[in-house]
Amino acid sequence: MRPFLPAAALCLALAPARHAQEAPSPGGPPPASKAAAQPVDIGNTQTLKVNVNLVNVYFSVRDKNGFVTSLRKDDCDLYEDKSLQKIKNFTQEKNLPLTIGILLDTSGSQQHVLPLEQQSGAEFLKDVLTPKDEAFLISFDINVNLLADYTNSPREIRRSIDSAQINTGAGTGSVTGNGSARGTLLYDAVFLAAHDKLRQEAGRKILVILTDGEDQGSQENLKSAIEAAQKANTIVYVILIADRGFYGGFGMSFSGDRDMQQLASETGGRVINVGNDGRKLQAAFDAIQDELRTQYLASYTPTNLKLDGSFRTLNITCAKDEKIQARKGYYAMADALSPDD
Repeated sequence: MRPFLPAAALCLALAPARHAQEAPSPGGPPPASKAAAQPVDIGNTQTLKVNVNLVNVYFSVRDKNGFVTSLRKDDCDLYEDKSLQKIKNFTQEKNLPLTIGILLDTSGSQQHVLPLEQQSGAEFLKDVLTPKDEAFLISFDINVNLLADYTNSPREIRRSIDSAQINTGAGTGSVTGNGSARGTLLYDAVFLAAHDKLRQEAGRKILVILTDGEDQGSQENLKSAIEAAQKANTIVYVILIADRGFYGGFGMSFSGDRDMQQLASETGGRVINVGNDGRKLQAAFDAIQDELRTQYLASYTPTNLKLDGSFRTLNITCAKDEKIQARKGYYAMADALSPDD
């Protein structure tokens, strides 16, 4: 991980990590345990209890009529690096605890749409958060700031969202540490949210980014932001909301769409373009809620058991006419997998 400036410019890095207590779902993998494998005595024979690592893949399925909610394990095939894997657990996960990170673009280009983001974002969390879920809020502009740490209180999140302000100033430091000018630290915000806040969490994890998709001055790039999200097993949804008049007024072009499509699709999420329409923005949040209520979890023990840090591609197929939305792969590291006792 590249060095970041400490507290003054980046309060997020100092926020304590929270380890969610994930309730095991029926037939699903248990939460991660750091306890060492213990020998079990059976008569005069001592056997070693071995933890077998599972890869967890959250995905949703749609056909021409909408989300498909009636699939069973035998209806789908899962491939790792083109090799068919045996699915061990297959469940719908609408009740599994959820960790949500909201990333709010507060750069100058969002001046006229920030109130829409604040209103709809607060309503979304009010609707989706249950007592077992938690959320945090990050704003990004010339800095990356943690506005609200983990909480399941929609009221607390609302206060934090309402406190967000557009920031176009030069700032008092540089995330890059070299005093250079900064702009919109979108990729830094994604990297920090995934790596520093979500990587150690269990269960379902999503990032919802409200932005026009433009990055200026980040230390991280699109590739490293995607990698951080994949290593954290985090689904990224991007709500593209932009004041197109801002770019036209300054003679600038708007080009954030393509990179955001890659960020979302590689992690199992998607991009929803709402322009600057408040009704479309609310509909976008409703669509994300629908997906969260219809997700499946497929778990398997990979045939390739090497934990060598390499990237393994994933592909899920179900019925012929169904569209699968899932992450494109994972990194084979010990902390990226769940133990099966």
